[in-house]
Amino acid sequence: MRRQHVGWVAGTAAAVLVAAGAITYAVAEETGGPGPKTPGADSADAGFARDMAVHHQQAVEMSYIVRDRTKDEEVRRLAYDIAQTQANQRGMLLGWLDLWNLPKVSADPPMTWMGMGDMASGKDGALMPGMATNTELKKLQSLSGRQAEIFYLQLMTDHHKGGIHMAEGCVAKCTVGVEKRLAQGMVDAQQSEIDLMAGMLKERGAQAAS
Repeated sequence: MRRQHVGWVAGTAAAVLVAAGAITYAVAEETGGPGPKTPGADSADAGFARDMAVHHQQAVEMSYIVRDRTKDEEVRRLAYDIAQTQANQRGMLLGWLDLWNLPKVSADPPMTWMGMGDMASGKDGALMPGMATNTELKKLQSLSGRQAEIFYLQLMTDHHKGGIHMAEGCVAKCTVGVEKRLAQGMVDAQQSEIDLMAGMLKERGAQAAS
């Protein structure tokens, strides 16, 4: 059953990759014609794109770290799927900012677009809720085998929880339809992966950190 679930996640990742071009084109069409206006730099659409691109980048980094720290095929397969999916989505988010001629960085704190600019302190590199600290990333790099697997699954579970919170914010606040739909897809996919990782942790005699 577990292998079928991981296979489903892999299939979902492949589907996201195939759909990327169509989604980017749809955003260009939706904001470039007589329809909705291009979002502003302070909009939820732009804020989500900027913040989630940063959030995703760390997930990609953690996933490639654990692939080098374990030989377990189930964990390596999950890590590869997460890295590929989130790297692709990150490219789309940054591409939309280019299409909208908006900056990829902001002087405002992360999550300001959600009215939560003071939620994350940025201490030790954790710029947004769910993000691992620099200390935690170094610890992951120092572990191997089952210890690395467990710590990665715990970090990624927290990371996904933070990502879901942000994506739900976009579903509620963003105005570009395809971006809202992508955000909802993130919520659904990452919740499925949280459920999968809970089972993987249980098999290793562990549980989520929070």
